[in-house]
Amino acid sequence: MRLLLDTHVLLWWLADREISAGSRRAIADPTNDVAVSAASAWEISIKKALGKLVAPDDLEEQIQAGGFTPLPIRIDHAIAAGALPRHHDDPFDRMLIAQARTEQLTLVSRDDRFRDYDVVLLPA
Repeated sequence: MRLLLDTHVLLWWLADREISAGSRRAIADPTNDVAVSAASAWEISIKKALGKLVAPDDLEEQIQAGGFTPLPIRIDHAIAAGALPRHHDDPFDRMLIAQARTEQLTLVSRDDRFRDYDVVLLPA
């Protein structure tokens, strides 16, 4: 299985917070490829700088230590995000949806608004 973690799921995983049993098993399964988008790192760093979020200072190292695959933002991802219906206006979430669709990844999230898009979800 190829997964893409929503930003909140990444933070919950790193902080060992509660994630659904199915998602926890899927993320921990070494046979699965678990991706973290550059959009999540960008969102975390912005919100941390604004004082809206507590996050690790060594985020990149923790992502690497977790065995997660970094997913860069490409031009085709940006075009796909811009073309999405306006069900959800958060630019970071729109990018995650576009990347999941473009890369055929299962998006791990608790955000119910993602259900309005043609994206495979694994509830967190």
